[in-house]
Order: sequence, then C-alpha cells, then structure tokens
Amino acid sequence: MSLKTVNTALTTAGILFVLWFGLTFVLAPGTIAPTFGLPSWPAGDGGGFLVLKGVRDVANALILGVLLLTGQRRALAWVLLAGSVVPFGDMATVLAHHGSAGAAFGVHGPTGVAMVVIGLLTLRETRRLSGAPTSAPTSAPVPAPVRAAA
Repeated sequence: MSLKTVNTALTTAGILFVLWFGLTFVLAPGTIAPTFGLPSWPAGDGGGFLVLKGVRDVANALILGVLLLTGQRRALAWVLLAGSVVPFGDMATVLAHHGSAGAAFGVHGPTGVAMVVIGLLTLRETRRLSGAPTSAPTSAPVPAPVRAAA
C-alpha cells in the first residue's frame, strides 16, 4: 500500500470525524457538549457558542475536503499542520478551565497529534526531490568577440 493511499485514508477518516462532530454541535449541541471536557456549559443565550464551535469544525472539515478532492496535497499537508492548533487549543482550554483531563488527553491531544502526523506524512509524500540534474544541459558555443582592425 502506498504512502499516498494511507494518507488519503487517514485524512478522509479525520475529515468525516470532524464533520460529524461539527454537525452534531450545530444540530444537537446539548447532546454532544458534555463530551468536550469542560465542567460547565453556557446556558440561555450563551448556548450559541456551542453552535459556533460546530460551525468552526464543519468549516475546517470542508476546507480539508476541498484540498483533498482537488488534489492539492502539499497545501493539504500545510493546512493539517496549521489546523492542529485547534485541537491543541481545545486541549489547553479544557485543562485551563479545570475540565476533564481524560477528554483533554484522550480526545483533543490525540486529535492534534494525528493531524501533525498526517500532515508530516503528506509533506513527505509530496516532497520535491532536489539535487543535481541527471544530465547537464548543453549550450551552444559562444563566438569570440570580433575586433576591429586598427
């Protein structure tokens, strides 16, 4: 199995997971919110923040999906690496607000690590080989300058 196939499968699984998670936050935030790891959730008008979290996840999944489907694999790798800030930030937020260490280290941290690993593997897959060309280019002989007679 090629590295490209493995990367595609891992990326697709990640995209589907984030898309499912995001859509659940948009459509039924009260059912999924407790799994995030924070000790308390906004009530009343503050519940809109849960939907915002879901919209963020859906947008991230769509961005990665577009890059995957259009074959922009190098850009996909860089977006995975940059996007890993989100789950690491979620992990830090859960820990800073005295939330569940299990959710922080069991969900958010591994998600960030997975994004970094897949991003690095995809960069490796798309690396450009550098080095000397296999054959030296030939050039036409340069004519000697013509001197005027004195």
